[in-house]
Amino acid sequence: MNAADSTLLSRYGGNLPRYTSYPTAAQFSDAVGPVDSQEWLSALPATQPVSLYLHVPFCDTLCRFCGCNTAVLRDTDARAAYAALLHEELRRILKLIGTGRRVTHLQWGGGTPTTLPAGAMRRVMQVIRQNFTITPDAEISIEVDPRHLPPEYPALLHELGFNRASMGVQDLDPQVQDACGRIQSWEQTRACLDALRNAGVASVNIDLIYGLPRQDTDSVTRTAQAVATLRPDRLAVFGYAHVPWKQKRQNLMPVGELPDAQARIEQRAAIDAVLRHDHFLPVGLDHYASPDDSMARAMRAGTLHRNFQGYTVDGAAALIGVGASAISSLPGGMTQNAVSSAAYARLMAQTTDSLPVVRGVRLEDDDRVRATIIEQIMCTMQVDVDQIILDHDLPASSFDTELSRLAPMMRDGLVSMTARHVRVTEKGRPFVRHVAAVFDRYLSPQTTPLHASAL
Repeated sequence: MNAADSTLLSRYGGNLPRYTSYPTAAQFSDAVGPVDSQEWLSALPATQPVSLYLHVPFCDTLCRFCGCNTAVLRDTDARAAYAALLHEELRRILKLIGTGRRVTHLQWGGGTPTTLPAGAMRRVMQVIRQNFTITPDAEISIEVDPRHLPPEYPALLHELGFNRASMGVQDLDPQVQDACGRIQSWEQTRACLDALRNAGVASVNIDLIYGLPRQDTDSVTRTAQAVATLRPDRLAVFGYAHVPWKQKRQNLMPVGELPDAQARIEQRAAIDAVLRHDHFLPVGLDHYASPDDSMARAMRAGTLHRNFQGYTVDGAAALIGVGASAISSLPGGMTQNAVSSAAYARLMAQTTDSLPVVRGVRLEDDDRVRATIIEQIMCTMQVDVDQIILDHDLPASSFDTELSRLAPMMRDGLVSMTARHVRVTEKGRPFVRHVAAVFDRYLSPQTTPLHASAL
């Protein structure tokens, strides 16, 4: 962003949701619980495919910037016991939806899933393969930590059918790593990627973060240039979300050295320039893909989606989350399991058939329509509001108020509109969440502090 555009920061600051769902998690409440989850799962048609997400809330060390639900757990038996709970929750889910159901996408996240003992990981994957039908083109993905990947794990992942791994890099600058408590050398990063590919895990994603303490445009440029030489299949380039009211560990960083909004925008632009120069295609707000990656193909075909894991090629209407803090997105609504592993274990022990759901939100028809609009904006940078109205048989005047709120963004060159077809411009790409927020009926001055910085 050049100096002439810097006034945009004063108009488009504040906090906003990341819109990995709509309604967002800020609308979840304990008015939704296990009974609702069981009802919505039981109602899934037998022919409807699902995607699975399994959450492992453990790491070998904690990164100070991390906002995820994770903790250090070194006891191997305790980690194996947690894997047994995943197995048990899957059994309860299968009792509701039946066996043999097709799975089009399977993802392990965390935390660090590879903290599970190899035997425990193998047993859970065997349960999944024995009770679900994983489609031949399914993406089977896992998050790994290059600093702590057990040497036997790359071969194990290939054996179990994983075809994609996502590895965190964040920043390679030693001063930034020191501020964040994540010391990871270039040699570790490259060795991990090589080990995965040599073992047969064909696709590798890399995560980068801008907006961390002590970062500047030079440091993020050096990191992006180094990482680009590894030719990852995808990159996620996240703006650091400073939410110390959720994760107190973030206050352990030198927060006085966090870059301001102007610096964040400049860092984002610097990374963007490097990756585009190296022929990575921008995807949505914060992803990049090699031209032949499935995400790039989905973007070109207009079939890209967005869910709690971010941008995805998975089009399943039902995402089933398993494990502590895991979120499920179902046609009837969204649910979240107990957040801590201890609370999750307690709920699992209380009964032999109930699910460990503690909160969620029931979807209304208006939610579904707005979710479609917001997803299209976030994924394709455009939406034809008249077509949405036609598809859902709504009054012609629907969303007139929302569209009128785009006028300032049109004057600022962030969006263009022909008739009621809204397009986010390339200048407006960093502000796409602002465009989506226009259609969020829940967003208010009372709810915005619950979210991270908009830029």
